[in-house]
Amino acid sequence: MRHIRPIGLLAALTIATSAIAISAYAAEPTVPPVPPVFPAEGKIKYVERSSILEFKALPEYHEPAWVTDNFVKTGKLPPVKDRLPKEPLVFKTGNMPDGIGVYGDTLRHVIGGRPEGWNYGAGQTQGWGGIDIGLSECLTRTAPLFQVEAKDTEPLPNLAKGWEWSPDGHKLTMHLIEGAKWSDGAPFNADDIMFYWEDEVIDPNVSPLGGGASPEAFGVGTTLKKIDDYTIEWIFKDAFPKQYLYTMAYPNFCPGPSHILKPQHPKYSKNTYDQFKNAFPPEYMNIPVMGAWVPVEYRSDDIIVMRRNPYYWKVDEKGNQLPYLNELHYKLSTWADRDVQAVAGSGDLSNLEQPENFVASLKRAAQPDSPSRLAFGPRLIGYNLQMNFSANGWGNPDARSQSVRELNRNEDFRKAVTMALDRKAIGESLVKGPFTAIYPGGLSSGSSFYDRNSTVYYPFDLAGAKAELAKAGLKDTDGDGIVNFPASVNGGKDVEITLLVNNDYTTDKSLAEGVVAQMEKLGLRVIINALDGPKRDDANYGGRFDWMVRRNSTELASVVQNTEQLAPVGPRTSWNHRAPESGELDLMPFEKDMVDIVNKFTTSKDNDERVALMKQFQKISTGHLYNIGLTEYPGALIINKRFSNVPPGTPIFLFNWAEDSIIRERLWVAADKQGKYELFPQELPGAPGSAGPIK
Repeated sequence: MRHIRPIGLLAALTIATSAIAISAYAAEPTVPPVPPVFPAEGKIKYVERSSILEFKALPEYHEPAWVTDNFVKTGKLPPVKDRLPKEPLVFKTGNMPDGIGVYGDTLRHVIGGRPEGWNYGAGQTQGWGGIDIGLSECLTRTAPLFQVEAKDTEPLPNLAKGWEWSPDGHKLTMHLIEGAKWSDGAPFNADDIMFYWEDEVIDPNVSPLGGGASPEAFGVGTTLKKIDDYTIEWIFKDAFPKQYLYTMAYPNFCPGPSHILKPQHPKYSKNTYDQFKNAFPPEYMNIPVMGAWVPVEYRSDDIIVMRRNPYYWKVDEKGNQLPYLNELHYKLSTWADRDVQAVAGSGDLSNLEQPENFVASLKRAAQPDSPSRLAFGPRLIGYNLQMNFSANGWGNPDARSQSVRELNRNEDFRKAVTMALDRKAIGESLVKGPFTAIYPGGLSSGSSFYDRNSTVYYPFDLAGAKAELAKAGLKDTDGDGIVNFPASVNGGKDVEITLLVNNDYTTDKSLAEGVVAQMEKLGLRVIINALDGPKRDDANYGGRFDWMVRRNSTELASVVQNTEQLAPVGPRTSWNHRAPESGELDLMPFEKDMVDIVNKFTTSKDNDERVALMKQFQKISTGHLYNIGLTEYPGALIINKRFSNVPPGTPIFLFNWAEDSIIRERLWVAADKQGKYELFPQELPGAPGSAGPIK
């Protein structure tokens, strides 16, 4: 398949290639080897989708006695029945592994991220690790779908309690929960939805944190309008694009409190966009949320504390207002420390995703006196080496970066890179044993859409890799062991590549170091650019990278969520190929094929057709090396044994992270197992912007 390259470099590479004798040798592609058996994998209990929740009014409602005594009886809060919507979301008892719970206790998290602020819709991270999931609610919800059979899989209702399609499939009418309130008592309605859509998603100067919350993520030409306070209407160009129901879940359609955000937006004030983004720093407490807990305390590099939302709009079947847990803690430490503290019992929950900690964690959890239990899921954590494919200006590259991007678009060059990677050694450098598996790229082997026979794998072959590098027109002309650009390209200098990596994770840095060492043997000089989370995200979204080591997102695991991120279907959907502000995507032919497949997949109603389309996608993506896989491995949920209502087989990452999959608002601790961990007992969130909670 012919590739689009700027004429200057293409001509230079052609001349350089014809000037040397190259054998026709190249390793034959094959299918990846079968992953080693992993007996510790947990088993999921599948249920009917309708058995999880429903919306209905109940005869009576209840709350913790201290809320009634200290706040309702003193006139600080209205009765609980007046704080709930007309028909609250009711979690069904039959889907609760341990049934209806009791109030009290704290869930203690440890995270490695640091919060930028609370303006999620303007691109600010809250530090990850479950904070944003604890305070944000979205139109639909997908994380609990890991326990739903594939034939029954469709996003669960959430802020949108229901929806219906027009007969022609181009119109989707959504009905919002009626009478729900933000944590400060302000009404939630369609105005919050429209502010998020019109002033954050559509506004080109605002980038919601989800990454996939671009207009194209909901379909090119899609419109959204308010019908009334509790009804919105989507208009799509394609018929029945049910795929977008997944995009309306976390992290891409989680509206913020427009009554607080709107006055700070440049459209309605004299603020700049930077001032809008930074209007709610981490020190700003009691930001109104629709989630179960509200941030009430922040101590830099120490802790974030969240207290129960007195206006939370979900209940159990006995009418007990959720959540059961009064408080959440987020100790601001490191991601590796999160695992250590969860295993030791000083933390309560961790997604064990750092393979360096696997063996020690397994040994500790197996001891009879261990405070936590540990369960592995399928191999759903994968890492890719992603190349910047934009050759027309995304990120304003200099001459060196532009030359690297043009190399990235050369398939011979990509073959050289993938064939020079010893993936077995890369995996074993992280952890010994049957944990890691060879991963060529593309869909995760743990995905229900994965097909091994449709996966193209170029085995490790350093000699073959060097032959491919020569075919790409690169050779070492100055004898220093690093190949040079052709004389007419970038002054014939050594090929030097910067590798963007997340500095917050040991695994990311270890993989990057492995790539550097193996590329040096190939003859490429790779220099690591390790940035902390927010800066790393900014560099990615801003196109300021040559290559990057990136942990796979939901689209490569679930496929049905954030599907548009599988390919550059729009100017801002791909992680590694976006359009500059004043330009169009410069797609290579195989990328156009991928885009066509993704577009067909998102509009197809035939399950067999969707399976076949993903087989085609996998073959094209891995065959043309859209992304270059490094390794994949399972994750494990570590949770303190005192907690009840944890679904069996919960994966730490599929549709979303385990913090959402376990449905934290349903977690509870038996009265005789509760600890005295609350920092603000019998207190509730204060007014927005005020200091701390109130008694």
